[in-house]
Amino acid sequence: MSVPTPHNNAKKGDIAKTVLMPGDPLRAKFIAETYLENVTCFNTVRNMLGYTGTYQGKEVSVMGGGMGIPSIGIYSYELFHFYDVDNIIRIGSAGGISDDVKVRDIVFAMAASTNSNYASQYKLPGTIAPTADFGLLQKAVAAATEKNIAFTAGNVLSSDIFYTEDAADNDAWKKMGVLAVEMESAGLYLNAARAGKKALCILTISDHLYTGESLSAEERQTSFRDMMEIALSLA
Repeated sequence: MSVPTPHNNAKKGDIAKTVLMPGDPLRAKFIAETYLENVTCFNTVRNMLGYTGTYQGKEVSVMGGGMGIPSIGIYSYELFHFYDVDNIIRIGSAGGISDDVKVRDIVFAMAASTNSNYASQYKLPGTIAPTADFGLLQKAVAAATEKNIAFTAGNVLSSDIFYTEDAADNDAWKKMGVLAVEMESAGLYLNAARAGKKALCILTISDHLYTGESLSAEERQTSFRDMMEIALSLA
C-alpha cells in the first residue's frame, strides 16, 4: 500500500486526530518517550520523527515540524489533508519582544502577525489575520489555570528572517504590542483555516531580544515541560 506523501511514511490510521508539533524532531522523540504509552514510530523520512501513543488513555501523536513556515507549511498541510488530522498544537520556543514577557514564560499565540508572503497563494482581496482556534485556546487557558501555570496570551510575530539586517524591525513590532517572535505559527494557522481544521501555538520564551536573557539547551528541555503538559491535556 502506497503512502499519501513523500515526506511521511505513515499510512492512513497511523496518526491520531490531535498532533503535537514541536519544531525539533528530537523533542518529539522526547515527548513520546517521556509522556506516551504504547508508542509506535510512524515516520522517519528526513529524520522528521513522528510517534503515536496514548496519554491518560487518549490517543495522541507528536511529530516534528522543522524550522520556518515553508517546513511547517508542508507537514501541517499533509496532516490536515492526507491523514485526517483535526487539531495541530504547535509547541515551540520564541524570542521575547514585549516588556511583559520574560524568559521561561508561556505564551498562547492568539494571533500571528507575519512578514511572510505565505498567504498570497489564497489571492485574498485584503489582509487576513491568522488566528488560533478559540476552543483550543479556551482549553489551554483552563489547563494552565488548573495546573497553576502562569501564561500570557496575545499576538506573536512569525518571521521568515532569523538573522535580520535591520534590528529596528523588532522595535516596530514591539510598538504594536507583539509579545514574541518565532517562525511558524502564521503558516500553521493559515493552513488550518483553509482546511477547516483547528490549530493552536503554545510557546515558551527561550530568550529575550531586549534583555539578553537566554536559556541553555539543557534548561530549554526542563523549562518546556509545562508547555508540553498543557498541550498533551488538549488531546
